[in-house]
Amino acid sequence: MMKVKSADAGVGAMNRRKILQAAEKCFAQFGFKGTAVQKIADEAGLPKTNVLYYFKTKQELYVAVLEETLSLWNSRFDKATVEDDPAEVLANYIAEKMEVSRTHPMASKIFAMEIINGAQNLSGYFDEEHALWMKGRLAVIEAWVQAGKLPPIEGEYLLYTIWASTQHYADFSAQITRLRGKKMTKADFEDATKQVVKLVLGGCGLAVPESFEV
Repeated sequence: MMKVKSADAGVGAMNRRKILQAAEKCFAQFGFKGTAVQKIADEAGLPKTNVLYYFKTKQELYVAVLEETLSLWNSRFDKATVEDDPAEVLANYIAEKMEVSRTHPMASKIFAMEIINGAQNLSGYFDEEHALWMKGRLAVIEAWVQAGKLPPIEGEYLLYTIWASTQHYADFSAQITRLRGKKMTKADFEDATKQVVKLVLGGCGLAVPESFEV
C-alpha cells in the first residue's frame, strides 16, 4: 500500500510540474486574460480536468506561478548577516539573479507584467512575506554601513538597481536581441554578469572579490 501511495505522489508531483511549466509559458505569451485553462491543459498534454484537480481556478494557478517566480530569486543573500563580506554577498546575489534571467526568462516576464498591472494578484504573499524579506535585507545593508563595510548608501535604491540591472536581461530580451542582432548565449550572460557586478560594486566603493567566479 505504501508503494502505491508513493507512486501516486510521484505522478502528482510530475503532473503539477508539467502544469506549472505550461502555465508559465502560456501566461508569458498571452497574459492572464488571454490564457484559458484549456490552453494550459493542451500545452501540458493533460486533460483540463487534471489541471483543475491540482489548481481549482486559473487565478489559483496564476498565483502559484508568481509565487514560484519569487522563490526562484531566493539566494544566499537571504541569510547574509553583518559579519559577511558585502562585496562577496552582492556579487553572488547579482550572479544568481542573472542566472535566473538566463534560465527562466518567461517567469521573470510574467512577474514584470503583474507588477506593471498593479500587482493585484500578489497582495497577500507579496505584501507580507516579500515585504518582510525586503525589511530584513535593508537591515543587513544598513548594518554594513554602520560597520564601515559600505559607504553611506540607501539600501532600498541599491536593491532596485540590482533588480533592474539583472531582470532587464529577461524582461527586455527582445530589445537586447534586436540591438545585438542575435540572442545572448551563456557566454554572453557570463560577460554581462561580470560587467554588472563590476558596475554595482564600483558604485558602492567595493572591489570585485578575487574569489568571485561566474
